[in-house]
Amino acid sequence: MKLTSLKDLQHVQRHLAEVQAFAAQREAERREVARRQQAEKELFTRAVGAVKTLPDPCKAHLKLPPPAPVAFQQQLDDQAVLREALSDEFDVSTLLETDAQLSFRRPGIGPDVTRKLRRGEWSIQRELDLHGLRIDDAREALGGFIREAFRQGLRCVRVVHGKGLGSPGKTPVLKSRVQGWLIQKNEVLAFVQAKPAEGGAGALLVLLQGSSGGFMNKNKP
Repeated sequence: MKLTSLKDLQHVQRHLAEVQAFAAQREAERREVARRQQAEKELFTRAVGAVKTLPDPCKAHLKLPPPAPVAFQQQLDDQAVLREALSDEFDVSTLLETDAQLSFRRPGIGPDVTRKLRRGEWSIQRELDLHGLRIDDAREALGGFIREAFRQGLRCVRVVHGKGLGSPGKTPVLKSRVQGWLIQKNEVLAFVQAKPAEGGAGALLVLLQGSSGGFMNKNKP
C-alpha cells in the first residue's frame, strides 16, 4: 500500500493494532482452553487414580520356555561309548592260549601273571553275571562293568558267562563273545578260565591294569 498522507498512515496503524489485538485474543483463548483441558485431565486423574492399559483379549501372551541346556558331558560320554564299542567280528582265536585252560595276556605281560591269576593270588573284588542276557545287553553290561571297575581301581574281577548248557544244541552263546569283548578292552591285562570252584568253564577271572594307566609290575599287581 502506498501512503500519501498522514491519514493513510493512521489508518494502517489502526489496522495493525486491530490485527495484533485479535491475535492476542486468540492466543488468550487458546491458552484458556488448554488450561481447562489440563485441569479436567488432572481432575479425572485425581478422581480415578492411576490407570494402565488393559490387555488386549485378542492377543495371547505366551511365556516361552528357556532354551534347553546343551548336554556337553552327555555328548562326550556318548562319543566315549562309541569309541569303546565292542565288535562281535573280532577274531580272538590267535590271541588265546589254549593249553590246559584257556587264557589271554596282553603283549608285554609275562606268563607268570596268568599262572598267579589261576592260582588265585589276586582276590576277586567284583563279579558280573551275564546269565540270561541277550547278546546286545551282555555287551553293554560288560563294557560298563569293566569301565566302572577300572575307574574304582579294582584289579581282579570275575565275569560269569555260563557254560551254555541251556542254549540250543548246548553250544555256549556268550563264551567266545565275552572273550573277544574283553580282549578289545584296553583296561584288561589278562584273563584265565576260572577254577571249578569259581565257575570253571562258565566264568573268567579278569585282571585289570591300575587306574594310573600303565602296565603293572609283574611281581606287584
